[in-house]
Amino acid sequence: MPLARSLSMTSLNGLPQWEDEELPVEDLLLFEISWEVTNKVGGIYTVIQTKAKTTADEWGENYFLIGPYFEHNVKTQVEFCEPPNPAIKKAMDTMKSQGCQVFFGRWLIEGSPYVLLFDIGSAAWNLDKWKGEFWEVSNIGIPFHDQEANDAVIFGSLTAWFLKELSCQFDDKPSIIAHFHEWQAGVGLILSRSQKLPVATIFTTHATLLGRYLCAASIDFYNNLDQFDIDKEAGERQIYHRYCMERASVHCAHVFTTVSQITATEAEHMLKKSPDVVTPNGLNIKKFSAMHEFQNLHSMYKARIQEFIRGHFYGHLDFSLDKTLFFFIAGRYEFSNKGADMFLEALSRLNFLLRVHKTDVTVIVFFIMPAKTNNFNVETLKGQAVRKQLWDTAQTVKEKFGRKLYNALLKGEIPDLNKILDRDDITIMKRAIFSTQRHSLPPVTTHNMIDDSNDPILNTIRRIGLFNNRTDRVKVILHPEFLSSTSPLLPLDYEEFVRGCHLGVFPSYYEPWGYTPAECTVMGIPSVTTNLSGFGCFMQEHVADPAAYGIYIVDRRFRSPDESCNQLTQFLYGFCQQNRRQRIIQRNRTERLSDLLDWKYLGRYYMHARHLALSRTFPDKFEMEPSAPPKTEGFRFPRPSSVPPSPSASQHSSPHHSEAEDDDEDERYDEDEEAERDRQNIKSPFSLGALPQGKKKQHGEYRN
Repeated sequence: MPLARSLSMTSLNGLPQWEDEELPVEDLLLFEISWEVTNKVGGIYTVIQTKAKTTADEWGENYFLIGPYFEHNVKTQVEFCEPPNPAIKKAMDTMKSQGCQVFFGRWLIEGSPYVLLFDIGSAAWNLDKWKGEFWEVSNIGIPFHDQEANDAVIFGSLTAWFLKELSCQFDDKPSIIAHFHEWQAGVGLILSRSQKLPVATIFTTHATLLGRYLCAASIDFYNNLDQFDIDKEAGERQIYHRYCMERASVHCAHVFTTVSQITATEAEHMLKKSPDVVTPNGLNIKKFSAMHEFQNLHSMYKARIQEFIRGHFYGHLDFSLDKTLFFFIAGRYEFSNKGADMFLEALSRLNFLLRVHKTDVTVIVFFIMPAKTNNFNVETLKGQAVRKQLWDTAQTVKEKFGRKLYNALLKGEIPDLNKILDRDDITIMKRAIFSTQRHSLPPVTTHNMIDDSNDPILNTIRRIGLFNNRTDRVKVILHPEFLSSTSPLLPLDYEEFVRGCHLGVFPSYYEPWGYTPAECTVMGIPSVTTNLSGFGCFMQEHVADPAAYGIYIVDRRFRSPDESCNQLTQFLYGFCQQNRRQRIIQRNRTERLSDLLDWKYLGRYYMHARHLALSRTFPDKFEMEPSAPPKTEGFRFPRPSSVPPSPSASQHSSPHHSEAEDDDEDERYDEDEEAERDRQNIKSPFSLGALPQGKKKQHGEYRN
């Protein structure tokens, strides 16, 4: 028997530290298969796109992504080229000779990974044959009317065919690893295993099918995980065949992974298997050379949002924009799953608290959730036109005023301020003031909703009465469209908008990971999440006092909905009581957490999954010392030294706290000292052992 390569692993603070040899990537080919390669449908696209650079750096020319071919996506995202590997070219040529269209190129994202794309339509004539073959190996029947499932069968059959044509060209090496994401790619995994292909397989579920459906039905999901009749629930929702495809993929894979601990618990009950590895989702973190550049960006984009507010609330702008906070929620329009129902109820309670305490803080809340609309709201467009007209009037008067002042000063005179504005100027200004008068309240939505009377957000706004009255301290704006820098209303893209806000609020009930609060964190914007989201659980494990770092975690698992809503209200109210300096300090801390979410570190979990798959598939070539898989726990950011030791002191219970308290906190706060301590925390647990030969150390990646 040939000498096996040692994949010995020890655990340093709960993270993998590889001893002996690094994985010999020159003897391996890695394929990642997903329906969302070059095809944005949901969050999996973000996972694959952001992880590509880290994986490409590790695997080089031996890393390939497999996805479906859609011409409208490929035109702007893919540069076609010839495959660098002759075996891949031969496998593609074989498939092309039998009538299937296969495309190869580089995906034009960071890392520029190779992509292999199958044209589903060109192979659709094989659908009945392939459905029959799939039935023979799995006893799973696919109904003819489910187009998504039929496409999954075609895509999976093409993937398995390609892997078969490729693997039959190799004797001993290179070994092949195939990583499948979600049930749409699972057919390829099931067929590969049934054909006994020499391929190490990994399957990742980013959210279970049945879990998403059950949570959308407002069922007490997490407290009844062990009570569900899985087959019955899937059958009633007419997704039994999809559920079977997902469950079969999980049990066929050599290694099964999920994206968070909360999804791991869910998978154990829904799919009847515990994951081998938890692989948290990361982002590509780009640090600014200037330490406070992200604070400058916040100020710049906040000013852009304020311009929109001046137009939207014209005639009702009786609040100070300098004392106005911008909150937002964004994502798919899943009213209950995304926590929009609880957020609106908490806003009603927050409005009551701010009015009772007669605070001068105003909160403007944006709901960025796409829904069916037919155009912009006329009143909203008029508001921006009025704002621009007022600006132009002010500029005209300012220029005339400036010329008169300039001429008077040239003559050595102090101008008579009573005469510097003539009657025409006064008339122009009066007309401008009259144009700002409105007899209706500022609209709560920026667009005309197609099904206004049945929209859950608008119906809840009607029920709680948040109509943007003058007396309301909380004002609501529903923007039922994704943001765009070309919009005539709010010309900002999503990242710019997030940077301009003060707080992102995502009190989700069902959120396997949660990219929205993670994106807030890397931009230095505090956020609210829950202990039912993967991101919230991850932060609870890694940060001793998440709220001090701008991560507010609502308990939706062990509290009643009313108690959770009260907790969310207290978080929001406490945030409103912070002064500007406290918010700046908190944003600095939040931005420092971004290192936790960098793929340079979180990619280790995927590395471990690949090692595990190789050792299970090719035990004569790769062996792994038995040890527990790496966990996402093991170290914690400490509570910052400038934060009071007790939770009761860290948040003011009333708006009438003393300025002396703020001064004490400011004296305790030493940003450089805190930042250095946090940097040491992130370096220590993620340090690795020996580097592979010929691979350069990346700056900041390993311990200095």
